[in-house]
Amino acid sequence: MVERAAFNRVGQQGTLTRVWARRGTRPRAPGDRRHAWAYLFGAVCPERAVGAGLVPPFAKAEAMRRHPRVISRQVAPGADAVRVLDGAGWHGLAALGEVPRDLTLLPLPPCAPELNPVAKLWPYLRQTPLSLRVWPDSPAIVDTCCQAWNALMAMPDRIASITRRAWAKPVTN
Repeated sequence: MVERAAFNRVGQQGTLTRVWARRGTRPRAPGDRRHAWAYLFGAVCPERAVGAGLVPPFAKAEAMRRHPRVISRQVAPGADAVRVLDGAGWHGLAALGEVPRDLTLLPLPPCAPELNPVAKLWPYLRQTPLSLRVWPDSPAIVDTCCQAWNALMAMPDRIASITRRAWAKPVTN
């Protein structure tokens, strides 16, 4: 099993997204100037089309240490998982603390997000359930992120199509 893990910030400032509109018009989009965020930590196994997510309101070291344990619960009994780390500075090996035995860490070189296909999930989530939203408060952002992640995890074909890569195949003995 190969787990690919990454995280993304979701919040009040929003992001631009593409929408259909008549030529020459400017579609309206809700906006907000407040600074409330949630962080979506996610990992997927493209071959099994399953994932493990964590949505803390703050990206702190405790969330980084907790995420490998959340991933480990999704690993099939008797299997090992490889967690691909994207090389971002603050969520390196030291931030993870103790790693479960069924999880092997594979750091990628810095500035190589194309090698971490789970990063492709964030644009999908930002363009579908998390786009064009204004939330009343931080708990509402967390709830919406949880709902978006759970809805994506209920679509195994979508997970596989977004994250599977021809060059990343599991090794069989």
